[in-house]
Amino acid sequence: MDEPATGLGESRSARRARPTLAAVARAAGVAPSTASLAFSGLGPVSEDAKARVLAAAADLGYGGPDPRARSLRRGRSGVIGVVMDERLSDAFRDPVNVLTLDGIAEVAGAAGASLLLVRSPLDDEQGAGPIVDAPMDAVVLVGCNVRIDPAVAVLRRRQIPVVAIEADEIEGAVPIHLDNREASRRAAAYLRDLGHTDVTIVALPLDAARRRGPVDEAREAEGVAHTTLERLRGVRGVYPDAVAVETAGSSVEEGRIAGEALFAPGSTAPTAVVAQSDLLAVGVISAALDAGLRVPEDVSVVGFDGITVDDSLLHRTPIRQLTTLVQPFEQKGRAAARAALAMLEGDEPVPAAFRSELRIGDTTGPVPDQPPSGRGSGRA
Repeated sequence: MDEPATGLGESRSARRARPTLAAVARAAGVAPSTASLAFSGLGPVSEDAKARVLAAAADLGYGGPDPRARSLRRGRSGVIGVVMDERLSDAFRDPVNVLTLDGIAEVAGAAGASLLLVRSPLDDEQGAGPIVDAPMDAVVLVGCNVRIDPAVAVLRRRQIPVVAIEADEIEGAVPIHLDNREASRRAAAYLRDLGHTDVTIVALPLDAARRRGPVDEAREAEGVAHTTLERLRGVRGVYPDAVAVETAGSSVEEGRIAGEALFAPGSTAPTAVVAQSDLLAVGVISAALDAGLRVPEDVSVVGFDGITVDDSLLHRTPIRQLTTLVQPFEQKGRAAARAALAMLEGDEPVPAAFRSELRIGDTTGPVPDQPPSGRGSGRA
C-alpha cells in the first residue's frame, strides 16, 4: 500500500519514519479500531488493551494524530465521524460493526486522522446529540442505519461530506454498496436446488421500532432499513411467498426468540430458514436443537456475514461451520475511509461495490422426507 502523501514537502523517508496508529495497533496486538478508541478514550476498551496501546504508543514515540497530516492542512479537526444507528455499547457486540471499523481505522489512522463514534439521532430529536456540534471533517454512516434521515439532514446543514455504507441513495453521499439482494437470492437459489419449498426468513429490524413478529405486506411497506429490505427482496425473488419474521436486532438471543416461535411444539416448522445475520442464524439453530430437531437433517439454516462463530455457541452440536454469505467487512471500511479522505482533499471520491460469497457449511442439506415439527423434547 502506498504511503499517504502529506503535501508538506517532506521526504518519503521521513514520512515512513513517523509512527502511525496502525503501527501502534500492530505493536499492541490489537485491531486498528481498538487502538484508536483506546488512545482517544472515546470508546469501550478494556483496561488491559488500553494499557498495551498506550505502552506501545510510548515505545514508538507516537503522540497522537499528526497535526501536519493532510486532513489538517486546511485547518480541519482531523476527525472522521462514524455514525451508528445503535447505542454504541450495543454496536460493539456485533462483530460486523467491529470489523468494518477496523477497515475505516486502518486507512484513517495511516492518514493521521482520528475516529469519533456518534449515535444517529432519533426521529424526534431536533438538533440533539453530538452529531450537531461534534468536531468532524467527514462522516461515514455504518450499518443498517434505520434512522439515517435525521442524521443526514443535520450533516447537510453542517456541509460535512458523507459516505454511506449500505444505504439507500442519499443525495450528495458517496455510496459503498454490498450485494445484499443478489447475495440473498443466491442463498435462496441454493436452498431451492436442495429441494426446499418451505422457507422462512428471520429478518433484521425494518425500522426504528424494532418490533418482533410476522412481516405482512403492510409491515414490509412501512420498512425503511435498506439492508433488511434488500435481503428480504433477494429471498423473495426465489420464494415469493416466503414467510418472514422480524427481530429486534442482530443477536443470538433474537434469533433464538424467533426460532422458538417457528419450532414451537405442535407447529409445522419450515424445512429451511434464511437468517439475515450469522448471529441470528446461531440463535435459530439453538432453538431448533432445543425443540428436538436436527440441523441440517430436519431443518437447514443459512446465515449472512461470514463472521467467526465462537465454538462455545455451538459446542453441544456436531456443527462446525455455518452455511453463510461471507461479506468483505474490512474492505468496505477501507473504501469508505478512502472516499471520506478524498473529499477532504477536494479530490473525486470513488464509490465502491462489493460482492458476498456463498460459503457452504454443515448447516444445510437436502429437504427432509417429512416436514419437521416442533417436538419440545430438548436437545439430544
